[in-house]
Amino acid sequence: MFHFSQTSQKTSRSIRFACRPEDHGVIAPPVAAKTVLPDWFRKLPPVDAQQASATNNGLTVKRCMPFLDAMTTGWILPLAATVRLEVKDGGSAVDAGWEFDRVMVSNHGAHQVAGNPKEPAPPCKFHNYWSIRTPPGWSCLFLPPLNRPAQPFECVAGIVDTDTYAAHIHFPFFATAPDGLYVIEKGTPLVQVIPFRREDAALKAEIQAETGAEATERETVYRNTIASEGWYRKWARAAR
Repeated sequence: MFHFSQTSQKTSRSIRFACRPEDHGVIAPPVAAKTVLPDWFRKLPPVDAQQASATNNGLTVKRCMPFLDAMTTGWILPLAATVRLEVKDGGSAVDAGWEFDRVMVSNHGAHQVAGNPKEPAPPCKFHNYWSIRTPPGWSCLFLPPLNRPAQPFECVAGIVDTDTYAAHIHFPFFATAPDGLYVIEKGTPLVQVIPFRREDAALKAEIQAETGAEATERETVYRNTIASEGWYRKWARAAR
């Protein structure tokens, strides 16, 4: 398991987020994704008693381990300081402002992503002032926070070899909201950071019909899942 280290990489299995000394305690810090679950999810019961009946088990998405694991994996890198975004002209123009002594938003050239599905929204970029370092052989996937409320913007996903690239990683984004003025508060989640070993990402694909043994295993997993609501969680954890 990865641990958040503010000062030093004490073990070979640590991810380190580092900022300039004068920024520490000023800019919003990274947080473990599992500590910032959306309010709607925290309030949701595992079983909705009002829905439970002989023909409905009343289970909610809170019992869906794939959904929960997606939300709780890795770290959330937040917006360092409050930013105002003004979306204009049918989304084709975006102005940004802030009261902070570092650049918070800049722009990419529209020609760099000509023909992309977000047009006419211009490509912008949030500036990040945390450097991310991982052990040798580890990279990080940066993507919009999974299964969380939509923001007036959406960052673009990317992978960085954070074991060798120590500079600040900034996050391209598109404004996705209708025309208007939006205040993006300090600490707003920008991206979810998921470290992974590059060798694990180099798996070869085998595309073929399943064997009889694989079919039996699949059916057993499925039937146990529907026979006992808690079995999937227990099996999935043991299988990792």
